[in-house]
Amino acid sequence: MGNRYQNRIELLQGTLDLLILQTLQWGPQHGYGISQAIRLGSGEVLQVETGSLYPALHRLERERWIESEWKLSDNSQRVKEYRLTPTGKKQLAAERSRWELLVQAIAGVLKPAGN
Repeated sequence: MGNRYQNRIELLQGTLDLLILQTLQWGPQHGYGISQAIRLGSGEVLQVETGSLYPALHRLERERWIESEWKLSDNSQRVKEYRLTPTGKKQLAAERSRWELLVQAIAGVLKPAGN
């Protein structure tokens, strides 16, 4: 791996779900668009590989947090477009709360009070 990959971060299990749900809150998107939004939104630090993205999308669909339908893209290719469901919006709120708690907990360990 070259130098450009050294700052990339492997996503914790569950973190990818949060990022996908957040991305879909902005509107329906196909898989490649989701991975691009995450990559660009993270300043190219987070790279979601196809082997991680599609199993996560299928898992989120089974949970009924997202739904999909086949559409024709601008260049007449068939693409599967994903959208957030009402249940997914509730899950996103719960996942964001859990994320905030995790960030605070890690910050507390990294910088204990009084130090």
